[in-house]
Amino acid sequence: MTGKRHNSAHVEINMLEGPILGRMLAFALPLMLSSVLQLLFNAADVIVVGKFAGDRSLAAVGSTSSLISLLTNFFLGLSIGVNVLVARFEGAGDEKAVKETVHTAMITSLASGLLLTGVGLVCGRGILALMSTPVEVIDRAALYLRIYFLGMPAMMIYNFGAAILRSVGDTRRPLNYLFAAGILNVILNLFFVIVLKMDVAGVATATAISQCLSAVLVVRCLMRETGSIRLRLEDLHFVRDKFTRILMIGFPAGLQSTLFSFSNVIIQSTINSFGPVVVAGSAAASNIEGFVYISMNSFYQATLSFTSQNIGAGKYERIGKILRCGLACAFVTGLILGPGAVLNGKHLLDLYTDSPEVIAAGMQRLTMVASCYFLCGMMDTMVGSIRGMGYAVLPMVVSLVGACGLRIVYIFTLFRLDALHTPRGLFVTYPISWAVTLAAHIVCYIMIRRKHFLPES
Repeated sequence: MTGKRHNSAHVEINMLEGPILGRMLAFALPLMLSSVLQLLFNAADVIVVGKFAGDRSLAAVGSTSSLISLLTNFFLGLSIGVNVLVARFEGAGDEKAVKETVHTAMITSLASGLLLTGVGLVCGRGILALMSTPVEVIDRAALYLRIYFLGMPAMMIYNFGAAILRSVGDTRRPLNYLFAAGILNVILNLFFVIVLKMDVAGVATATAISQCLSAVLVVRCLMRETGSIRLRLEDLHFVRDKFTRILMIGFPAGLQSTLFSFSNVIIQSTINSFGPVVVAGSAAASNIEGFVYISMNSFYQATLSFTSQNIGAGKYERIGKILRCGLACAFVTGLILGPGAVLNGKHLLDLYTDSPEVIAAGMQRLTMVASCYFLCGMMDTMVGSIRGMGYAVLPMVVSLVGACGLRIVYIFTLFRLDALHTPRGLFVTYPISWAVTLAAHIVCYIMIRRKHFLPES
């Protein structure tokens, strides 16, 4: 890699030279495991409350997931801007710009977390009510949400810090930090719920404490670096130019994620209308699907980082091969894990609940969504390539029209028909919207290459 080496040189991956597939796998697999551990934060919550606090507590925690995504995804989108910008400056060997971006990013992460905490505490219950959260679970859901959002500053600091490390090819240490935090989360979950009988308050407290640990570890890591990504508290300052560039890349990504989450909130509100059993089943199934999604999403992150660094270094001939490797990996991962989740669905759902009715409701969702999840993975990988080439707004517009818009229009039109007004009729919107949006992204990618006459690898 260009530029000054870091303490992490032995764990960094050279994205600019040599075969791509092996390096992409070396980048993506630790990231995949990191994402799995991060998802285990929520999975541990859902499993523990489902087994030891009952189906209503399970429904309460599950009913908050789409709202949490709605409120956090915009700021997590800004971390994508950090990833792209640091990777591009690193590829170009601009050490000063890397340093300014790192320090601006960490200030932004803290401010984002504090803002989210305030919004969650003040507005959480009101939004849950607007989502038609069942009256039987809304009090528990609101309590879970309030405590969970106390950990938002830590969550943002970790995610922005991990984005910085990923931008220079280091995906192993974020994995180690999440592993430590995940172990702590599980231990605290069991202690707070089984021993102290804290119900949903216990799992939310465990998650918030665990997020603090991961944040501390990633900050310590950055402070111990010797290269351009080193974090020095005395050098923390806000560089308007770098924040503007982070915003230019991250704002469309964050807005896209937020509006995606908004469409999911509408879907969750519709799920809520079917009652607590369907809500609990959907929550458990969604949690299982999450493991498939984040496994594929690691190749979106890899494609994004590889493309950004190579664009920064002017190695345009590698862009096409990076995309093909990313698409192939996402496709194979989704094709194995998605149908695998369906085939083993009853056993997996049994980890979350003992209720046959909830398991049956969960299987309805898994059958419709997880079996076609490879389409979502390929769609996101296309976005990673386009965004890495510097096009932030285009994939946002395509995704919003092709996925969010299509889902919302369906819910307010065809879904009103009696024959389609069922949970299964609702879940079918996912694979249809993924297929349409994937096709649109492919067309956009081809147009971008032709416009800039990028050479094929």
